[in-house]
Amino acid sequence: MIRASIIGATGYTGAELVRLLYGHDAVELSILSSRSSAGEDIADIYPSLRHCVTHILEEQDIEKIVKNSDVIFICLPHGHAVAAAAKAYGAGTKVIDLGADFRLKDPSVYRQWYGVEHLHPELLDIAVYGLPEIYRSEIEEARIVANPGCYPTSIILGMAPLVQEGLVKPGTIIADSKSGVSGAGKTASDKTHFVNCNENINAYGVSGHRHRPEIEQELGFLAGERLRVSFTPHLMPITRGILSTVYADLTEDITEEQVRELYADVYADAQFVRILAPGIWPHTRWVYGSNFC
Repeated sequence: MIRASIIGATGYTGAELVRLLYGHDAVELSILSSRSSAGEDIADIYPSLRHCVTHILEEQDIEKIVKNSDVIFICLPHGHAVAAAAKAYGAGTKVIDLGADFRLKDPSVYRQWYGVEHLHPELLDIAVYGLPEIYRSEIEEARIVANPGCYPTSIILGMAPLVQEGLVKPGTIIADSKSGVSGAGKTASDKTHFVNCNENINAYGVSGHRHRPEIEQELGFLAGERLRVSFTPHLMPITRGILSTVYADLTEDITEEQVRELYADVYADAQFVRILAPGIWPHTRWVYGSNFC
């Protein structure tokens, strides 16, 4: 059994991770930490876990967590995962960071978009971007995995087949994305208050969103050159789910059938990517609570 611990287990991401790991027959939940709820049973915070997961939440004691884990998941805001990940890496324990601290390879870009210095920039080249449809073999050997952002996952998977075949003109990619409210995290704000988001839709991060450099970085790697992406996210009055509609000018004329064949070929072994039949377009409800795209 793989002993897995979660740092930051009571946020939306951490709680979803508890649910997924509980159902994994090769994983044993070891330590669940939470600074705000230490001493409480996680099933009292999330009653849906009752009779499934009975775990008293602990303070974040990284030495103890490392000692009792084969893999550590970190579910903390940006800037808070680096120190814990560095200690775990030094002890030989694998780390999967669900935040943004290891997604960007350039520490100056990280500083520009997240407003803090990266405390261990030497680990950025070691970390593997955790999108298995592109980096499956690298993830298998990785000591640090940077879980992709939500918007980037949808946009990168949507554009990867065309980009890596050189079928997209650089600088022409436009991503129009819409997200549910839970993507903003558990901390309440005016933006996510029911009165403000119900029966409403609004754009945000229009002058520049933190996920844009992540999207440009990964699509640039696939293209073998720097790409510019115009990206606008929108908040929708739904709990969870993302829908991205992505546009680009092509370098040559190809038919819809050829595009469909290309995507089917690229994602033939990607069990979580579903290619829809002609004339059928995605609904967020169809992937609700799943790992499907």
